[in-house]
Amino acid sequence: MSHTSGVRQAQKAKTRRALMDAALRLLEDQSLSSLGLREVTRAVGVAPAAFYRHFRDLSDLGVTLVEECLGSLHHMIRAILADQDGDEERIDATVEAVAEHVRRYPAHIRFIARERHGGVRAVREAIAAELGGFADEVAAAFAPSLSPEGWPPEDVRMLAELYVDHMVMTATAFLEAQAAARGGTGAGQGEPGAVQEEARGQEVIGAGRPGPLADPRGARPGRSEDERRVAATARKQLLLISLGRRHWRDG
Repeated sequence: MSHTSGVRQAQKAKTRRALMDAALRLLEDQSLSSLGLREVTRAVGVAPAAFYRHFRDLSDLGVTLVEECLGSLHHMIRAILADQDGDEERIDATVEAVAEHVRRYPAHIRFIARERHGGVRAVREAIAAELGGFADEVAAAFAPSLSPEGWPPEDVRMLAELYVDHMVMTATAFLEAQAAARGGTGAGQGEPGAVQEEARGQEVIGAGRPGPLADPRGARPGRSEDERRVAATARKQLLLISLGRRHWRDG
């Protein structure tokens, strides 16, 4: 690759990133279906025609944001499922991973929460596909221990979906708690650097390993009271699901 070609590719990647970050900022207060393409290009300072060098349309940009956010979380959850054996260890690591992901990616999580049932079909389907992939991975991790106990595949899948739905609910609760701790109405609201901070943290999140755990019950240094309460509640709820799982086949 020539020097000129390399510079051109770097500039293209920079513009693509800028379009995604601008969209996330603009989506703090509106849905994707109400966002205008010219709003995004105006925020970046490029002509509307330049947008189409990177994305087919705004729904294509939205799908890319979904894949970026949930795809990186996939790596973390996959690592937890592979590295942790006991229920409590997996629960502690999962709650911590979700909290850290929300802390690093508040705008992305807000986007996922809003658009999961939003008006853009391609984005709804992308979110559903990513969450379905999560459920597949969780089911695959559970199957070796549950199948010998007589669990049919459809019940294993149902349990996996329950865990995934709880993970999404917990992420939303952390988002609200972190916003409350900052005194805003939404995570990242009123903080112009929030989306850029997410971009700087991507390599860390995408590495596939959550950071070291502090107190698994939520008393991590620097965490607000609301965040500690969310972490503790999420842990108890997952333990309750785990307890119910052990007795599911009793009847």
